[in-house]
Amino acid sequence: MYCRLLLISFLILPFSFLLSAQTDTSHLRISLLTCQPGDDLYSTFGHSALRVTDSSSNNDIVYNYGTFDFNEPGFYLKFIRGKLMYYLSTQDFDSFKNFYQEENRGITEQVLQLTLSEKKKIIRLVQQNLESENRFYKYDFTFDNCTTRLRDLIEKTADTTTFYGNVLKEKTRFRQLIYEYLNYNDKQWSKLGIDLFLGSKTDAVMSNRQVMFLPDYLLRTLNVTKIGSTPVVLSSQNLYVTSPKNNDQNFITHPEFIFSVFFILIVMLSFSKNLSIQKFIYNFDGFIFFITGLLGIVMLIMWFGTDHVMCRNNYNLLWAWPTHAVVAFFINRRKSTERIYFKLAVLINSVVLIVWFFLPQHMNISLIPVVMLLIFRSAMIGYNRRKYN
Repeated sequence: MYCRLLLISFLILPFSFLLSAQTDTSHLRISLLTCQPGDDLYSTFGHSALRVTDSSSNNDIVYNYGTFDFNEPGFYLKFIRGKLMYYLSTQDFDSFKNFYQEENRGITEQVLQLTLSEKKKIIRLVQQNLESENRFYKYDFTFDNCTTRLRDLIEKTADTTTFYGNVLKEKTRFRQLIYEYLNYNDKQWSKLGIDLFLGSKTDAVMSNRQVMFLPDYLLRTLNVTKIGSTPVVLSSQNLYVTSPKNNDQNFITHPEFIFSVFFILIVMLSFSKNLSIQKFIYNFDGFIFFITGLLGIVMLIMWFGTDHVMCRNNYNLLWAWPTHAVVAFFINRRKSTERIYFKLAVLINSVVLIVWFFLPQHMNISLIPVVMLLIFRSAMIGYNRRKYN
């Protein structure tokens, strides 16, 4: 009997070592924290952070790659140019949790099923990232942010290959997922701004790995991800739960409604025979074409003068001509050169409207009344010789 037990022990011993190497039962626990979107624009897409709990030292630290400094010199210019530096910061877990509770934003924790070597490599890497020479990185909303940094951290420290599960519908694009969050809390004007300045690259189809630029999708993907044959997520729990928010949309404040009413109003006033109203309309022409040209100039700057990859190949430049900003000052001359320019604008913008839904970039439907207004006023200028002082 004794020999039989001894034999069984020798047979089991190697498997017990293997099991202990795969599933670590040490004092270290590493988990992903996913925070729900907030009401402010900067918090629209939620947040991700890494929690490291050490039961032997009673440390409970949150590592946050989404930290930036509003007081940094040239903050807004750097943000616009895509050169704003984000950095890794640390915070005790209770302070982190209290902040999101005060903002009434839910928190979900996923405990990661990692080996001891993987945990040690993660801790070593975040400690290296805290050093002054490694702490800062150039933020990119879709490709290098507080969430993708955590995805990369898991990849780099995995003992074997990481296999991502699929949480996407077929041919899901970056803009579609961005819309999910902008539709939340009725951020239609923010959605319009995104569509104005983000070009056709935003309509590229995403891979399973790329979808993890958003915190909620990092959470969902990790739930169906494995390192080798081991699921990444050991357990999941809601640390703070909030009530569902009202997601009703206000039609009256929607840009599509406002621009449509504005278009109808200008068309009606354009046919008025009142001299004062006609002078107002022709002064309005200078304003609307200057603003349109200014938008086009900003689009060009965002495309060629910044590091924002998603701002390139912007098809909105088909109707927002930068040259409008100059021509706006010569509208009332009614010379042949100006009239030819606006006749050409009528033709090109009409073609743009016809192919609006077939362009390789999603074009915001709220802009159709704006383009129609440009066509209408271009026609009135191009085919009318009358001057107003």
